[in-house]
Amino acid sequence: MINITLPDGSIKEVEAGTTALDIARGISEGLARNVLAAEINGVVSDAFGPINEDATLKLLTWNDDDGKSVMWHSSAHLMAEAIEALYPGTKLAIGPPIANGFYYDIDLGEYQISDEDLPAIEAKMKELAKQKSQFVKKEVSKADAISYFEEKGDEYKLELIDGLADGTITFYTQGNFTDLCRGPHLPNTGFIKAIKLTSIAGAYWRGDEKRKQLTRIYGITFPKNKELVEYLELLEEAKKRDHRKLGKELELFTFSQNVGQGLPLWLPKGAELRARLESFLKKEQKKGGYEQVMTPHIGHKNLYITSGHYEKYGEDSFQPITTPHEGEEFLLKPMNCPHHCEIYKASPKSYKDLPVRYAEFGTVYRYEQSGELHGLTRVRSFTQDDAHIFCTPDQVKDEFKKVIDLVLYIFKILKFEDFKAQISLRDPENKTKYIGSDENWHKAENAIIEAAAEKNLDTFVEYGEAAFYGPKLDFMVKDAIGREWQLGTIQVDYNLPERFELEYVGADNEKHRPVMIHRAPFGSMERFVAVLLEHCAGNFPLWLTADQFAVLPISEKFNDYAKKVSEFLNNSDIRGFVDNRNEKAGKKIRDNEVKKIPYMLIVGANEEANNTVSLRKHGEGDIGEIALEDFVKLINEAVNKELELN
Repeated sequence: MINITLPDGSIKEVEAGTTALDIARGISEGLARNVLAAEINGVVSDAFGPINEDATLKLLTWNDDDGKSVMWHSSAHLMAEAIEALYPGTKLAIGPPIANGFYYDIDLGEYQISDEDLPAIEAKMKELAKQKSQFVKKEVSKADAISYFEEKGDEYKLELIDGLADGTITFYTQGNFTDLCRGPHLPNTGFIKAIKLTSIAGAYWRGDEKRKQLTRIYGITFPKNKELVEYLELLEEAKKRDHRKLGKELELFTFSQNVGQGLPLWLPKGAELRARLESFLKKEQKKGGYEQVMTPHIGHKNLYITSGHYEKYGEDSFQPITTPHEGEEFLLKPMNCPHHCEIYKASPKSYKDLPVRYAEFGTVYRYEQSGELHGLTRVRSFTQDDAHIFCTPDQVKDEFKKVIDLVLYIFKILKFEDFKAQISLRDPENKTKYIGSDENWHKAENAIIEAAAEKNLDTFVEYGEAAFYGPKLDFMVKDAIGREWQLGTIQVDYNLPERFELEYVGADNEKHRPVMIHRAPFGSMERFVAVLLEHCAGNFPLWLTADQFAVLPISEKFNDYAKKVSEFLNNSDIRGFVDNRNEKAGKKIRDNEVKKIPYMLIVGANEEANNTVSLRKHGEGDIGEIALEDFVKLINEAVNKELELN
């Protein structure tokens, strides 16, 4: 007999070899029908696998993130089975679950498929799912695994097997389909009720542009059709909010093939909006004792060798700069921290000088695969709202908490109200990925954990997500339609000060190493603007939006008065323009609604005579006639309320 401890602390005594599904049935048949997988001793596992020793057990359903992940992993196998049935001879690469659904990378050989073929694959998946085929796990030797896929002629699986150790290889079979897989999987395919294949893309095998490009098919599944309908409605809303679409409509940014992929060009309205965000943060940073610095867009290779970044990322992130002199090796700057370390070293420091806080809106460059580029959220050139705090060990926690306060203030002003904080720590099983001593890592990790607890943050821990030089706190924000984004990061670093031999003279007149805190509340200006754009669907806060008003003369006879109104408001520090196109007032209103102009000021004979405007608010309609001075007061009060200046 073995003891199984459930999440509520209760203990069930069962026979060795009992499965999680057996235990679920012992509680209730209704529960067993909803169990997708199990977490056994903290490891997500098959619910149908035998448990042979004392263990902790959590039964995973659709309500658990890990339960969804197992459903989507099994759905990737179901799709692969359907594709093999419809397109014989295709070769399979990898098919993992992702944040929302799954994909499978496939070599279709002689076949070509398009979006028009997806409904047929969906139909085949539904047919196979209804068979309720059990997922069966089998441990195989490396020799047998190689033999199976050699006979099948699947070189991608053979390449994967080549990197596996004998005794660690497992196959999963459902119906007529067998795949190389670690699992875990659903008890059977019948749990998959609602299916939607969402898109097709190209993907290089193992992310290598020199290898063959495969066909990547994305999909998502649900245990009920109602949930699929809700998801598709969410997708439609997401399309309306797509920052690439809105960025074009609102004339914020563009891209040019002549300039290069992933290199955004900020248009005047976008540049103004970005400048206001920068000004807002600079003002808060000045209050917090930050000093602005500026560093070049390039750095000598030795700088990044010293920091350890070059060894860690090498050619994946660094782009060399051609110089006329042989032996000079300069690289486009992929991060700002090494430059800031050199600024710190430029003059001697005493403990009385610390903390030193250097801030820079620094543009950096990283080479992303072309297939991974996506609007402003994944680019090759981006500007970080970067800062580095150099402090004594005793100051770390307080400085960290001050940065948390700054991040929370930004989220509050911009109405990111639903968020969690991810404490990103080292992978305890693979410490070779990181630099620095265990002692320094423990200090840094404890500082983050304690600071987050003292600020009462809603936190969760992710092992293996730390930066290579130190742990971090990442803010995971939900937008208006429930999607999660990573915005803002704070990192504690004992290692770069050692690598750059940074020092300060302590009260004991001895030399000591400072601790470095990396922080970027926005993360990057590009990504932050993209997320904000989608969060507010282009309806930016009044203080931030490019144009707060548009003056709409009802005919060209009133263009002069419209210009006078605009000049008065612009002189009152209110931003806007005159729409003096030779169009009817109704069309002008519709066009400016699309542009999401907060206020439209319609002027004609009556308004000119009374020195007023007829006010119309975006999304609400007509408000009525108002004097210009009162409109100025209305705008200022609204902006002050948004920025909490009252």
